[in-house]
Amino acid sequence: MAASDQRGGGPSKAAATATQDEAEALEELRRQRDEYYDRLLRKTAEFDNYRKRIDRERRELQDRAAMTLIAEILPLVDDLERALEPDVAEEGVEAYRKGVEIIHRQLMDVLRKRGVRPIDALGATFDPHFHEAVAHEVSPGCREGEIIEELRRGYMLGDRLLRPAVVKVAKA
Repeated sequence: MAASDQRGGGPSKAAATATQDEAEALEELRRQRDEYYDRLLRKTAEFDNYRKRIDRERRELQDRAAMTLIAEILPLVDDLERALEPDVAEEGVEAYRKGVEIIHRQLMDVLRKRGVRPIDALGATFDPHFHEAVAHEVSPGCREGEIIEELRRGYMLGDRLLRPAVVKVAKA
């Protein structure tokens, strides 16, 4: 029988070793696959947690920035409410005006501290990036495209446009 095993009648020792090697290689590949899949799941979970944390931190930062700005504006609201309480007699109109001017100046200071600055439009050349023309008017003594009236002031935040200036532009 030993002779028939060697002539092909049964599995040879070399064939059994090859099958065992293939099984071990297949098992190693399965182990690696499972390890990579586990790593993928962990990285996906880590990334999802990171994204959620960043979103939460962004919201918290926005809330803190809003709270800080509102805290700076609330005293101005208080001043305006006090200004609106009494009836202003004829003789108190100038004092009332001065009070409102003080509140306006305080509000502009708060905005300036935050990096907001008004756009100086009057007399400038019309620029559609910073100005919104709502009217064109023939104006002797003014050059073509010169802003002759500012209807609503525009503002910048750093290098970004917050609101364009609404203007009237001279035409030839």
